[in-house]
Amino acid sequence: MEAGGLEWLLVPMHQLVSWGAAGAMVFGGVVPYIPQYRDIRRTQNAEGFSTYVCLVLLVANILRILFWFGRRFESPLLWQSIIMIITMLLMLKLCTEVRVSNELNIKRRCFADFDLNYFWHWSKFTDYVQCVLTFTGVTGYITYLWLDSSLFVEMLGFLAVFTEAMLGVPQLYRNYQNRSTEGMSVKMVLMWTSGDTFKTVYFILNQAPFQFSICGLLQVFVDIAILLQVYLYSYYPQKPVSHTAHPASTKAL
Repeated sequence: MEAGGLEWLLVPMHQLVSWGAAGAMVFGGVVPYIPQYRDIRRTQNAEGFSTYVCLVLLVANILRILFWFGRRFESPLLWQSIIMIITMLLMLKLCTEVRVSNELNIKRRCFADFDLNYFWHWSKFTDYVQCVLTFTGVTGYITYLWLDSSLFVEMLGFLAVFTEAMLGVPQLYRNYQNRSTEGMSVKMVLMWTSGDTFKTVYFILNQAPFQFSICGLLQVFVDIAILLQVYLYSYYPQKPVSHTAHPASTKAL
């Protein structure tokens, strides 16, 4: 009787934990961008946020969604990509509006110019949307043609998660070049590490495609390397600390 009563209690608790973990996966990646969005909107200054983060995350998550058509994985991971794409488009919209309003140069650049010197530096949000739709259409058509190839599908999945996993590398390299982590938020790096660790454990426990687990581990290693830089450059400074403020980091959870 007691065993039956305990089971009656544990089953819904297990379900609640599963729902909570799934919800954290879906929305956890966009949480760091909420204060960033509010800060840009409040200060009307987007210089501290690189829109290339939006580019990388849009590419990575579009590829992940296409990968889902070739190899179905956990629904929360699919929804995570959809939510992230929406979030990045909102960030792009705000950053573009703020930058254009503060720009003294009256010459406008657009996607249809096909000028690589101004790629991802256009004057209207609609140009970014056109670029994203073009990329989605081209990659979607290629995926449709090669969907029966297991090798192509697996490479597509690896490319999707590997692109996202590389987001921390520019920060790592910049710290190495500057021999300093001044201007970088240690709390943010700790959030990266905890978020990436949670994602990797989630991938392993839910038997997600191996690409997710491998690149999740890579993200954790990059985060740990950045934390080691914080320790190294704080206690063993390589050069006098500069007082020039660095741009905000561009890593996503």
